Amino acid sequence: MTMAEPLQSPTGEVRDPGAFALFWRQLCRNRLGLLGLALVLIMVGSAVFADLIVPYDPAQVMVGPRLAPPSWAHLMGTDQLGRDLLSRVVMGGRVALIVALASLSAALLLGIALGLLAGFGPRWLDSGLLLGLDALRAFPVIIFALAVITLLGPSLAGVVFVVAITSVPIYARVVRTQTHSLRNAEFIIAERAMGAGTARILAVHVLPNVIGPLLILVSMDVPLVITLEAGLSFLGMGVRPPTPSWGSILSDGYRYIRSSASPAVAGGIPIVLTTLGFTFLGEALRDILDPKLRKDL
Repeated sequence: MTMAEPLQSPTGEVRDPGAFALFWRQLCRNRLGLLGLALVLIMVGSAVFADLIVPYDPAQVMVGPRLAPPSWAHLMGTDQLGRDLLSRVVMGGRVALIVALASLSAALLLGIALGLLAGFGPRWLDSGLLLGLDALRAFPVIIFALAVITLLGPSLAGVVFVVAITSVPIYARVVRTQTHSLRNAEFIIAERAMGAGTARILAVHVLPNVIGPLLILVSMDVPLVITLEAGLSFLGMGVRPPTPSWGSILSDGYRYIRSSASPAVAGGIPIVLTTLGFTFLGEALRDILDPKLRKDL
């Protein structure tokens, strides 16, 4: 049976499989995609249920001996202040997930709005929005982040703001390109002839056609956002202590690497696994959602 073949019910009726069933079947055929999904679910689940998972208070000083190696009492060891590294890594995953969700959601909504306006609006509006997006995109992300956080001060909100602003041009350009390719399509012209308004055309016909590429981009951007937050926290310009962050754990591990490798390993492993998970999942989504790459068509 191929992916597109209809299913036969016990009563003998032939019915087509649903979109989710087809999607799940194609994902199951991609081993790296399943591995990525498993890593993403572990990361998200540990972040959501962090309060139930952590064995100690991640900010409590002198829970155990300082810079202790992994043991049954402290599975990842302790840092220079005796704090349990496993608890700090799990709570740091919640911080990373909050930054990724908040910043990418804001960037996605604003990018969709600007992209639809540029792609379906008059030419002068398209040119003006493109000029603004290109000017914003011209700033190096790290330099822009350092400048903004220097002015606003290190905080979680500052990191979210930087990531959202720097991600808007990418999503807006993708939506604009897709909208431009659809605005003169035959079904759009037919909708106009039947009296459909611009809002209905954008919401019913254009937006569903641009969601697929955006989901792929978002899944690919999550590890970039997490890495950026970790880098800023590593430099002391991200979330403020004692809030745990993978970047601050790495920073502590770098300073005390000669005494113990546990903090560096504890801070680096979740970043690597999260990056691999979202990358594998994003590539699987690209193969499934992009018709040009689907092998079963």
